[in-house]
Amino acid sequence: MKIALTYNLKRKDDTLPADYFSEYDSQDTINAIISALKLKGHVVEPIDVEYPSLVSYFRKNRVDMVFNIAEGKNGKFRESEVPALLDYFNIPYTGSSTFSLALAMNKALTKKILRADNIPTPKFQIFIKGNEELSPDLSFPLIVKPNCEGSAKGISKSNVVDAKEDLFKVIKDTIKMYKQEALVEEFIEGKELTVGILENGKTTVLPILEIDFSSCKNSGEYFYSWRMKEYQGNADLGLVPTFHCPARLDKETEEKVKEAALKTHRAVGCLDISRTDIRLNKNNIPYVLEINPLPGLDPKESNLPIMAYAAGMKYEDLIEAILMSASERNGLIE
Repeated sequence: MKIALTYNLKRKDDTLPADYFSEYDSQDTINAIISALKLKGHVVEPIDVEYPSLVSYFRKNRVDMVFNIAEGKNGKFRESEVPALLDYFNIPYTGSSTFSLALAMNKALTKKILRADNIPTPKFQIFIKGNEELSPDLSFPLIVKPNCEGSAKGISKSNVVDAKEDLFKVIKDTIKMYKQEALVEEFIEGKELTVGILENGKTTVLPILEIDFSSCKNSGEYFYSWRMKEYQGNADLGLVPTFHCPARLDKETEEKVKEAALKTHRAVGCLDISRTDIRLNKNNIPYVLEINPLPGLDPKESNLPIMAYAAGMKYEDLIEAILMSASERNGLIE
């Protein structure tokens, strides 16, 4: 099969915020996916979306499938940019549709859909200007996030607040920095989990991954902040969470968590893969924080591959499973 791999290459630019390129992929990840696809017998051409004319490339080059990990370039719904182009040219691609990718980028809108489907998610409020009245339904501690960002961009330990006067400063700073509305939601104190869904002939919920931050006390970080995601494993910074996969859960709680992730995957309309972030409250109720239809595929650090390894898969098997799910869905194989 001839495959184009569409991606954004992570780069450094000191004139931009430190987290600007956080969603983009490293050359190591790109090389790993290429190697995995070639190992399975495919011909692969990597295409950076910064390519002078992505439109021109697809007009001139025929491919059987696009393996898409591109985050797009601009705007609140950027993850849907490359799939929208591929839809226009009627080129099949891996992963979720333009609609699902755009939807999942909007945390508040996604949470409204989860509520409508009776999937627990923390109470929240959107702030557009930063001077709105705080809803009396919300209880501290609260966490402030940019509403349309991924990879924990705009989230640090200072975004978790216990007092109203601190809250509005963080809200206004977030709106100013990211030029979008701020999402304020109740911070769920409890176990942090993430759940991968893989579709390959059948829908599989991968072993749940538990991220234990008790080993990160020296850093002051105790949840998946941007620093935690960006510098994970850095002992000098104290950003050394412990991973448990499968998670340390009783059978009943495990089933509740998997059900919440699967319902979220289906509610958002995800295809082929997704990863849902969940926190358990003190009563072991799983609260869905958000879903990522375009999860990271770094073979060493990304959560989805870690869960796939726990399920007995090799990296190349995971990549092939994603490709085969998309191929079957598009009628390229039976």
